[in-house]
Amino acid sequence: MTVIVILAMVAAFLGLRLYSVLGKRTGHEQQPAPQAEDRAPMPVLTPKRVEEMRPEPVRSPEGLIAPSAENGIRAIINADRRFDVNQFAEGAKSAYRMILEAFWKGDREELAYLCDNEVYGSFVQAIEAREAEGHSLENRLIRIDRVQISDATISGSVASITLRFDADIAAVTRDRDGNVVAGSMTDAVPTHDVWTFSRDVKSSDPNWKLTETDEAA
Repeated sequence: MTVIVILAMVAAFLGLRLYSVLGKRTGHEQQPAPQAEDRAPMPVLTPKRVEEMRPEPVRSPEGLIAPSAENGIRAIINADRRFDVNQFAEGAKSAYRMILEAFWKGDREELAYLCDNEVYGSFVQAIEAREAEGHSLENRLIRIDRVQISDATISGSVASITLRFDADIAAVTRDRDGNVVAGSMTDAVPTHDVWTFSRDVKSSDPNWKLTETDEAA
């Protein structure tokens, strides 16, 4: 899954992260999904048009950018002057919530819109596995405590930004009869995820796609 975006569109787990798919953690089988909003303007990264290049050194408000990512962020800004780090981070938070909710609900269309083919396939495999067992999820993202850009690279014209999300998630898995199989809605579980979003900065498509997911160490 022009100006930077969908990352907003395009802006967890007890021992309950039920499914790890295709060698990648889809990350969050357990968590309630808020109502699906109109998928039209996905809230997210629509950076302001930056008239000038961001001055050096790259400023990272409240540790938004890890030292290891600063050079990569500079390279991305050099390749795309419309890129705005703060807006990107806000968009990433929105995308994180939207993707989790789509996954919990089994919304394949939304996932296809926000993820690249490989990650989409992983999510779908996990969804099909739980559906085959007759399981459904009642998960909720309580809050995102912290987001940090931990890595950033550009290869050719493809920019990739990796973020760490520290969040609290309440998660419940039910069987086909509605019985609780795992989890509890009364306790939020700390979750630490590492997600990578990518975009061809020379493409007319402004959307950033989720290209990799993992659980933070």
